[in-house]
Order: sequence, then C-alpha cells, then structure tokens
Amino acid sequence: MSNGNETAKGMGRRRGPMGGRGMTPGEKPKDLKGAIGKLASYIRHFKFAIVIVAVFAACSTVFSVIGPKILGKATTALSEGLMAKIRGTGGIDFTYIGKILLFVLGLYLLSALFSFVQGWIMTGVTQKICYQLRKEISEKINRMPMKYFESRTYGEVLSRITNDVDTLGQGLNQSITTIITSVATLIGVFIMMLSISPLMTLIALVILPVSAGLISFVVKKSQKYFKNQQEYLGHINGQVEEIYGGHLVIKAFNREQDTIEEFDATNQKLYESAWKSQFLSGMMQPIMMFVGNLGYAAVALSGGLLAIRGTITIGDIQAFIQYVKSFTQPIQQIAQVINQVQSMAAASERVFEFLNEEEEDQSVENPCDISKVTGAVSFEHVHFGYQPDQTIIHDFSVNVAPGQKIAIVGPTGAGKTTMVKLLMRFYDVNSGAICLDGHDVRSFNRRDLREAFGMVLQDTWLFQGTIMENIRYGRLDATDEEVIAAAKAAHADHFIRTLPGGYQMELNEDASNVSQGQKQLLTIARAILADNKILILDEATSSVDTRTEVAIQKAMDHLMKGRTSFVIAHRLSTIRDADMILVMKDGDIVEQGRHEELLKKQGFYANLYNSQFEETVA
Repeated sequence: MSNGNETAKGMGRRRGPMGGRGMTPGEKPKDLKGAIGKLASYIRHFKFAIVIVAVFAACSTVFSVIGPKILGKATTALSEGLMAKIRGTGGIDFTYIGKILLFVLGLYLLSALFSFVQGWIMTGVTQKICYQLRKEISEKINRMPMKYFESRTYGEVLSRITNDVDTLGQGLNQSITTIITSVATLIGVFIMMLSISPLMTLIALVILPVSAGLISFVVKKSQKYFKNQQEYLGHINGQVEEIYGGHLVIKAFNREQDTIEEFDATNQKLYESAWKSQFLSGMMQPIMMFVGNLGYAAVALSGGLLAIRGTITIGDIQAFIQYVKSFTQPIQQIAQVINQVQSMAAASERVFEFLNEEEEDQSVENPCDISKVTGAVSFEHVHFGYQPDQTIIHDFSVNVAPGQKIAIVGPTGAGKTTMVKLLMRFYDVNSGAICLDGHDVRSFNRRDLREAFGMVLQDTWLFQGTIMENIRYGRLDATDEEVIAAAKAAHADHFIRTLPGGYQMELNEDASNVSQGQKQLLTIARAILADNKILILDEATSSVDTRTEVAIQKAMDHLMKGRTSFVIAHRLSTIRDADMILVMKDGDIVEQGRHEELLKKQGFYANLYNSQFEETVA
C-alpha cells in the first residue's frame, strides 16, 4: 500500500497539544506479580548465562569473604610480635606477614576478575532482553487497531519503547547481579562469623529482623509512587512531543501560557511522585546505616570483653568487625535493589500491559486472493459508530464499478473519511458489509487488502532521507529509472532537478526544506510508483496554491487512469468530471449522480457548489 504511514499519521491524529490519558493519583500496579512472572519468562531464555553469572558471583564473593579472616592472622602476628619485642623474647615476623598480605591481595584480584566477568555477561543478557522487548513493541504497534492510537498521545506510546524499557533494563542488570552477590555474601560472611564466635554472631543477627521490618515498611509506602512516576513520565513525553510538533499552531493562537500551565500541572504530578519515591528510596540507606552502626557497636563491645578473657584474638576481632560491615552492606544493597525492582516492575508492567493490548486480526482462514482484484467496490447497508452506542454511518449503500472515479463530498463531520477507514479495515463495520470484487473485505488478510490501495492525503508524510528513497517507499524493489518515471508522471521531475542534489537531496526530519506543494507531488509520485488497483485521495490539494493545484490535479488525473478512485474533496470544482458524486450528510448518502445531474436537482449538492462559487465571486 502506498503511503501507508500517512494513513496512520493522517487518520490517527493527535487529540490536540495537550492530549493525554490521566490516572488516579496513588494508583497501585494492577498485576505486579504477573509482570515479574512475564519478565522471568524472558530471563529463562538465558538461564545458562544466569547460572554462569551466579557461579562467578559466588566465586567472587568467596574470595572476598575469606580475605578478612586471613588478614586477621596478619594483625594477630603483628600484635604478638610487638608484645614479644616489648618483652624482649622475639620480634615481628615481616616475612610471614608479607606472605599473608600478598595472598590476600591475590584473593581480592581474583574476586575482582570474577566480578568483572559476571558483570560483563549480565550486561549482555540485559541488553538482549531489552532488544527483544523493543522489537516486540515495534512489531506490536503494527498489529494494533487505529482506535488505540487515536485515544493516546504519540509520546505516551514512545515512552513504552524508550523510558520503560530503559528503566527495566537498568533495574534488571543491577538487581540480578546485586541480589546474587548480596545473598552469596550474606551466607559466606555468616559462615565466617560463626567460625570466629557464635556469641558475637548471635548479637550481630539481632539487626536482621529490625532491618527487615523497616525495609518492608518503606517498600509498602514507596511502591505506588514508583508506579506514578513511570506513568507521568509517559504523559510528560506525550506533551513535549505534541507541543514541539504543534508549536506553530500554539504560537499562532497565543496559547504558550496555557501549554506551559498544563505542562506545569503534569510536571508537578511527576515531581510529587518522583520526590516521594526517591525520598523513601533514599531513606533506606540512613536507616540501614543506623541499624548497622548499632550492631557494629554491640559487636565491638562484646568482642572487647571476649578478648580480655582470652577467648578470641585481636586479629579475630578485627576480622569480625570487618565481617559485620560486610554483613550489613549486602542488606543495604538488597534494600536499594528492592527500590530498583519496584521501579523495574512498574516499568515492566507498563511494557507488558502494552504488549497485551487488543490486536487487529491480521489473517483469516482461506483468505481471498488479492492479486485478481479488479477494483469493484460495494457498500451494502453499512452501519458504523466509533462507540457502540453512537452510530455515525446510517445505512450507507453504493456500488462502484472497476475504474470509476467516485467523489465523496459533504460538510465536515459527514462521515467521508470514516468511509475510507472502513474500506481499508482500520475499523470494521458494525453491520452490513463492504465488498471488493464481490468478496467481503473481512475475507482478505489485512496486509493483502491494504496492498490493493494507494493513498494520498492532505497531511503528507515524508521521512528523513533522499527524495529518491522517499518515492521508492511506494515500491521498495523499484529501480532508479522507475522512480524517475513516476516522478515525471507526477509532474515532480522538473522541480526535483532544480533542487541541490536533485534526487539525492536529503530531506530533513519533517521535510520542511521543500514546500507543501512539492511534498504533495512527491507523495503522488510514490503512489504512482506503487501502482495499486484502488486509489484514495483525501483532500490532496486543499492546502496548496492554485498553480500548484493545477500541477497536482494533472498528476492525479494521470494517477487515476484505469483505477478505481475515491476522491474526498471540499473544493467541488476539482471533481466535476467524477463518474459518480456521493453527497454525504450526517452519515448518510443524501444524493448521488454526476455533477450536471446533481446541479439540475437543485438539492443539497447544488447548495454546496453554489455557495463555494458565490464565495469565489465575492
């Protein structure tokens, strides 16, 4: 289908500069456990890599945990040597102490190496998961119905691909490695503490239930704010995208202050949820430090008493104090990871919520062959409404023969563009049928059906790239010669060759380096190149000057030769030669016939036509 993205852009219009879907403040995740479960299904594809990460993390932890106890032997040897030197019975054995220090250095280097490798592997796993999610979201967008995009801002959808997937990836990368390392460290440190002093270990363990209770309280309070933070971040993106895209309109209507106020309102909600979530997240560290310091003081006091009694050595006390620090640190890390997991879960819930949205049925069993279509179209008692209880098309019926040029006219809101959406199955009729060569359009695969249609809209769509690439978008396997021939047929070749670079001129992001009329001619060239059986021209000349309109009209006449064409027009002078004019009003065909016949009837069409003529004369 030619210019398919124009359809998405032109028909699924934004709802205005400040569109957006609100949410109830403090809303909790709908299915947090389900989102984590779905994320786990992606992680399972990399279970072998995760096992390697776990093994390397455990090895890194083992080497780092053994270090303090061995280092304690150096401290004991140093203290005993000093005492012996004071008594005059010996001295400090620096050779022995040096060997211990070198051995500990080797352990820490090995620990760092294993930590680096497991971090490298985990980063690869995380990025592959993010890549897969972005790929699925991108494919999902192409399978979703138009009504989804007509009820949401572009920025809100883009936020799922960018912010939410990035948040998910960062949280996943850090949380898995941190959880594995922290759990391994806790177990390892606990064993080493027991080997030094069970009594001191029991004292150190008192901090665990206190820590768990405080963490649970903070997590419960902060989760809803993390969810709100991700939600309003999407709204902010949507507003920024729309304000930027429509800044000329905003300036023309002096709505700068209104847009700033609306942005500030959303930004305030994001600020409130963000600072609360970050504040509660930040509370974890000082709370855990306070609890850890209490345990640290209790251990230091009990260790001193045991050393006085000769139960343990000074080196053991030093090692145990290091272990106490190492014991509280993974608890703090887990507390921080829980915050990341909350943010990751909120982001993953939004991603999977999007992936679970309703899709168009893309294929049917035993579909009709689109290659044999001649272009006969019939609307048979069509009824349709965007909402089930609000019908806007009432009993629409018409038969169109192959190759006919059909003009659809009527006041704004009469249902003209809606008929096009139904014809291309962006929506399905509520009742009745639309048939192509006698086959209900619902009996074709959607992709095949849309291959039969070419479309040129008033709202042109050109992407950043060369003019040659933009025209070739109509048929990607077309040669340069075929592209140039299409441009000549569209009366675009002359102006293209006058541009710097000609066909290789690079259009910028919004194609603002060519005029509106030139953009329109390029989209017509694209449609000519696509060579579709049926054409839809929706207000293709309404935004250009008279001279350009003549050129575009010639190009469209060439384009429509031998093809069934549906022309939606407000300028009735452009459709005088139509084989049939359908006059629509309030969702119904009130008149139909050729131009001269309708003028003779002196009905609704004649009033429309004469009113335009009178305005022109005036």
